[in-house]
Amino acid sequence: METMRKESKIRNLDDLRLEIARLKTLAKEQEDYLSDQYRLFNDKVSAPVRFIKSLISWVPGADIAKNLFAKGKKDEDWLSKALRIGLPIVLNRFFLRRAGFLKRALVTLLSQQAAGALNKDRISSLISKVAEFVRPAKRGRRVVRKAVDYGIPPDSETY
Repeated sequence: METMRKESKIRNLDDLRLEIARLKTLAKEQEDYLSDQYRLFNDKVSAPVRFIKSLISWVPGADIAKNLFAKGKKDEDWLSKALRIGLPIVLNRFFLRRAGFLKRALVTLLSQQAAGALNKDRISSLISKVAEFVRPAKRGRRVVRKAVDYGIPPDSETY
């Protein structure tokens, strides 16, 4: 059985160089075509999202809601993230048991916004201010105690 053999157009070095140039040109054309198709596909897929964003931009107060539901901010620390999750749960569980859905949703949004404003630096400064207020104020002048003289100096060689 004879194997199929493809005849090559390349007979010498010049033919090889021409074939390499032709293949490079063909590859460049295909890359350009695929990049154009990819760009067109992305435009078609993102068209509904752009349409919805343009509709939302007309709604007053939409920016505030968008900022509330934005992903984690870069300057948030662990305490802010924990308060964003924990504060609405605690408020809804203990203080708003019999409240309606709208009240709970409003309190959740507001508590998440307030938790985002808090961070560990602000809380530590608040705690230090409260501690300053609670500590008793120092009265009068400070009493200076004199060292008690027991008669024998500590460095003496007396036993």
